[in-house]
Amino acid sequence: MQVTPFCLKVGDLLFYSMSDSNTTDFSSPSTFILLGIPGLEAAHVWISIPFFIMYTVTLLGNFTILFIVKTEPRLHEPMYYFLCMLAVTDLVLSTSTMPKMLSIFWFNSREIDFSLCLTQLYFIHCCIAMESGIVMAMALDRYVAICDPLRHSTTLTNCFVAKIGLAVVLRGSILALPYPFLARQWPYCRTNIISHTYCEHIAVVKLACADIRISSYYGLSVAFLVIGLDVSFITVSYIQILRAIFSLPTKDARLKTFGTCGSHLCVILAFYIPALFSFLTHRFGHNVPPHFHILMANMYILLPSMLNPITYGVRTKQIRDRLIWHVTHIE
Repeated sequence: MQVTPFCLKVGDLLFYSMSDSNTTDFSSPSTFILLGIPGLEAAHVWISIPFFIMYTVTLLGNFTILFIVKTEPRLHEPMYYFLCMLAVTDLVLSTSTMPKMLSIFWFNSREIDFSLCLTQLYFIHCCIAMESGIVMAMALDRYVAICDPLRHSTTLTNCFVAKIGLAVVLRGSILALPYPFLARQWPYCRTNIISHTYCEHIAVVKLACADIRISSYYGLSVAFLVIGLDVSFITVSYIQILRAIFSLPTKDARLKTFGTCGSHLCVILAFYIPALFSFLTHRFGHNVPPHFHILMANMYILLPSMLNPITYGVRTKQIRDRLIWHVTHIE
């Protein structure tokens, strides 16, 4: 008798249910099971193709940015330092999730160690906060460069850039620390099955058989604090930038500068909108289909990491020229 994919799917669910029934009295599970994208299990292999392409572009693009900035002394300026910080953050963020995600899609390798799950959770939230801070710092750099160009070199010195970078790293690291600590302290006696492609904070703590309001309120507070402050600063910066653009004397100069800032804004929106959607859906979006929510949660990790080196890097003349020079001199 031929075994249909439907039977296999039902068999998988029965297996996980039996595993769950055997682990209904644990306070600290040894492993979690990541289901991937619920409702789209049959399409996991097909979904993995664009995800793999996006991850490959992310690796190639961000490593290229780091290589070009390191090997070109003329690019040792604040804008490119921030770009390198962004590239490192994107590499860590995407690599903390994508290898495991692809192993789920390709090999049905769904188990993840409890400690490794909490580590992944920490790096995801740490990198998201860091990326938001770096984008805000880049908006500051563009504001000074366009609105007050004569003071750009004296305002954004290497020392000042290093202080901003340190502040961004410390903010992300400290704000993300309570996530795994809070998640570890809860007793887990319901199930160890996570309906997600990675260990997202609320998706994990929802499995606890305890009052998780502290975790929920903390996560929501950090999301609104980080996104609210950073987006407010970015918005004010770009309003001032747009005012400066429209005061430029020639139409060509206005269009060129506006095109650059417009692409930056598109990448910024591609990061913040899915991130905020995911945070709010976990808490209030009970009518949102799970597969749509999880796809959006993957987009704010994958899409900006892929677009950042293209938008901030390849579209920048100095980096583009240096990249072309390296390509043409390959023997």
